Amino acid sequence: MLYFTYAQLIILCTIATLKPSIALNLSIVPFNEAFAPLYGNRSVVHSDDGKLIQISMDQRTPYGSGFTSQYAYNHGMFTALIKLPNNSYSAGVVASFYLQNKEWLQDEIDFEFLGHIDGEKWVLQTNVYGNGSNQQHRGREERYTLPFDPSQDFHNYTILWNTGRIIFYVDEWPIREVENVNGMGGDFPSKPMSLYGTIWDGSDWATYKGKYRVDIQRGPFVTGYSFVINGCRVDKSVSVPDECDVAIPIGLMTSDERLRMKWFRGWCMTYSYCNDKDRSRDSFPECGVEDPGIQLAPAPQAVSSGASSRFI
Repeated sequence: MLYFTYAQLIILCTIATLKPSIALNLSIVPFNEAFAPLYGNRSVVHSDDGKLIQISMDQRTPYGSGFTSQYAYNHGMFTALIKLPNNSYSAGVVASFYLQNKEWLQDEIDFEFLGHIDGEKWVLQTNVYGNGSNQQHRGREERYTLPFDPSQDFHNYTILWNTGRIIFYVDEWPIREVENVNGMGGDFPSKPMSLYGTIWDGSDWATYKGKYRVDIQRGPFVTGYSFVINGCRVDKSVSVPDECDVAIPIGLMTSDERLRMKWFRGWCMTYSYCNDKDRSRDSFPECGVEDPGIQLAPAPQAVSSGASSRFI
């Protein structure tokens, strides 16, 4: 849980009265109409109406499980309603919602949720990769401490992707914008991608750079999903995507929306590639204009307790 000073609470309450950044038409897509199991099939289950999907990592499927969309999309607005595992210890576990293609130089846009040790909370990481930029040390990653517990209820996580920008939203609040600026070139995702929901073992890096690993005995680790898809569906048999007949938002934010995003990033962001002294800013032309003067929030410190795990 995050704790705020009085002044911070006043700012938060003021911003909370602003109009939501996006209006979601929450028409849930049934699993059988849009998705198929990817791996760990026996740990991919859905409700009778297909509108709730659960995937898990446990002793039967210690490598995890996942599903993917039946179609690829060339831009769109994609929302996943997600409830994360509420185990007190989930170190090394990575639950994710992302867009990706399977080309050698792949594009990818991610929400990744990184597990925690006893007494801590999930960490959110967002990634943007274009044309294999992550393989060339030009990945664009950020991390945040969420101001709520994402394991207690479902929350909305939205990716808006068009030719000009990518915007990440949490509960309709914009938390990150990546503009397709001059000089970014192929690093901006531009090829059709499929949707994925996965849970997997990221012990080597996810929690304190691999210091704490998955303890499968403290599972099962169960994640719930529902999806809203508003995207330009691609016919895989056609080499050039058809003209899109879906209205994709332009994503131009108002001053109120930018205030929301600035607040979130100022208080909740703990890492940004733009502020990483070990990486060259010359590789990231957008960093010269992104978040001028923003101060990173302090990263959580490792603590330990003897609390037991709990199933959703």
